[in-house]
Amino acid sequence: MKSDKSSVRPLFILVILLLISPLVSVANSQISKEEKDALIAFYQEMEGENWKNTWDLSKDVSSWHGIKIRDNHVVEINLFQNNLIGTLPESLSALKNLTHLNLAFNSITGVLPKSIVELSALKVLKVEMNRIKGDIPVDIGLLSNLEELTAFNNFLSGPIPESIGELKKLRILNLSSNNLKGAIPNSLGNLNKLESLGLFENALNGSIPPEMGKLLELKELVLANNRLGGAIPTEFAQLTSLRILQIQNNNFESLRGLRELNTKELLAFDHDDGDLDFDFDFKNINKDRSRMADTKFEDEDEN
Repeated sequence: MKSDKSSVRPLFILVILLLISPLVSVANSQISKEEKDALIAFYQEMEGENWKNTWDLSKDVSSWHGIKIRDNHVVEINLFQNNLIGTLPESLSALKNLTHLNLAFNSITGVLPKSIVELSALKVLKVEMNRIKGDIPVDIGLLSNLEELTAFNNFLSGPIPESIGELKKLRILNLSSNNLKGAIPNSLGNLNKLESLGLFENALNGSIPPEMGKLLELKELVLANNRLGGAIPTEFAQLTSLRILQIQNNNFESLRGLRELNTKELLAFDHDDGDLDFDFDFKNINKDRSRMADTKFEDEDEN
C-alpha cells in the first residue's frame, strides 16, 4: 500500500515550526551588544544587586524588571521606587531608541549626565524624588520629542536653560523643590502644548515673562515660594485654560495683570494676604477643590 504523502507533509512542517519557534522568540528579544553593555553598566553603577526588583544578568534582557524591548531595541526603562543608589552613567546615551525613562523615587546622586541629551527619541523623563544635584544640561532642548519632564524634589541648581523652550512637544514640566536660581526664561512661552508647569519652591527671581501668556493650553501654573517680583503680566488674561494658579510667597509689586483673567474656570487661586490691589471676583472659584502648592508626590507610571 502506498503511503499518503499528502498527510505526512503538513505534519512534517508542523514539527519543524514547533522546533524553530523558540529560536525565533529568543532572536526577537535580542538587542545589540552596545545596548546590553549600557544596561549592565547602569545596573552596576546603580548597585543593582541591592534593588527591590533586581536583574538576573544570566537571563534574557527581555525578562529584566522594568525593561521593554521593541524591534530589538530597548525602548523603556521603568525602575520607579526600586532602591537605585549611585550616579547615572554617561553610557545611557547608547540607548538611542529609548522613549521612556522613569527613575523616580530612588536615591540617585551626582549630576545628570550631559550625554542624556543624546536620547533624541525620549518622550518621558522622570527623575523626581532623588538626590540629583548640579545644573540642568544646557542643551536640554535637544530632546525634541520630550512630552513630560519631571525632576521635582532634587538638589538641581543654576538657571533654567533657555533651550528648554525648544521642547515644543512638552505637556508637563515640573522642576519644583530644587535650588534653581535666576529668571524664568522667556523661551518658556514657546511651549504651546504645555498643560502643567511647576516651579514651586526654588530661588527664581525677576519678573514673570509676558511670553508666558502664550501658553494657551496651560491648566496648572505653580510659581509659589520663589523670589519673583515685578507685576503679573497683563498677558495672563490669555490663559483661558488655566484652572490652578499658585503664586504665594513671592515679592510681586502688583497683581493687576490678573484683572481680566476669567475666574469662572479657576479651581484654585493661592496668593499672599494683602497682595490683591484690586477687586477680585472669587464667587465662582470652587474652594472645595482648592489645594495648596504641592509637587505631586505620586507617579502615574509606576505600574
